Amino acid sequence: MTPQDRITTPFTRASTAADVLAGVDLSGRRAVVTGGASGIGVETARALTAAGAAVTLAVRNPEAGRRVAADIASTTGRDTVAVEPLELTDRSSVAAFAGRWRGSLHMLVNNAGVMALPDPHRTPEGWELQFATNHLGHFGLARALHGALAEAGRGGGARIVSVSSSGHLFSPVVFEDLHFERRPYDAWSAYGQSKTANVLFAVEASRRWAADGITANALMPGGIRTNLQRHQAGDDKSEEFRSVEADYPWRTPEQGAATSTLLAASPLVEGVGGRYFENCDQSLPHDPDAEPEWADTPGVAAYALDPTAAERLWEVSEKLLAV
Repeated sequence: MTPQDRITTPFTRASTAADVLAGVDLSGRRAVVTGGASGIGVETARALTAAGAAVTLAVRNPEAGRRVAADIASTTGRDTVAVEPLELTDRSSVAAFAGRWRGSLHMLVNNAGVMALPDPHRTPEGWELQFATNHLGHFGLARALHGALAEAGRGGGARIVSVSSSGHLFSPVVFEDLHFERRPYDAWSAYGQSKTANVLFAVEASRRWAADGITANALMPGGIRTNLQRHQAGDDKSEEFRSVEADYPWRTPEQGAATSTLLAASPLVEGVGGRYFENCDQSLPHDPDAEPEWADTPGVAAYALDPTAAERLWEVSEKLLAV
């Protein structure tokens, strides 16, 4: 990457989702935000709605989603938030969500996720739950909504936002044992693998779907105290997580949603795809010798942007989902 190639913006880690969309008009645009009933998903949906978009919250708990939709309507004065059920680890739920969708889709924000489950959990197919939720579910959803995204792409562009994490530095995608069938389960390695997969998805989606007017980018939102950390709560926190918690530069949900919102709707990244962002700028390559792993701008691992791995992951994911 040369300095001329790197995308930077006027925004910083202190910027909020509302800041990055100040003056942006999203009237007539439609968005889906998975996991939109909690954490940064709420603030991403709120900012998109305030800018004029019609937003659908794709959530596991529709009742919680309806409460959030009412709150967003109250704070923005716009009653344009819909709520739809979605369970990312259930292929029939993903198919049903996509089957109910009508018309174009301008923004797909793959925001939902689980983090560092302390014990191994598997789907009925035998898939490791973090990989199934964070990657496979969103991969299947994007594939199922491709027609709607392409329709928007032909009309001016569609964007996919893949919410990753600096946790991707914990592990590449281990193709030889995706689901910890032959190696000991490790919570952070499993999480890291799924977050690397989020970045690789954005790389390959941008390559495959460029002709459809679809771009995809991944990001690290930064550390936000949300329900995502529920598996590290209380006295059962791992020593590793306690260290991270003590040293990490935490931010508010409104700040955590800024980079997601920037990639979903800002004109500053129009036509940009296949990249990884943090603090509203494209990330620099990760240098483990230059800074601590959990620094505020740890950068992106080379393996997460590897086009060969991205293509392989796409093909493996299609086979797993029997697409």
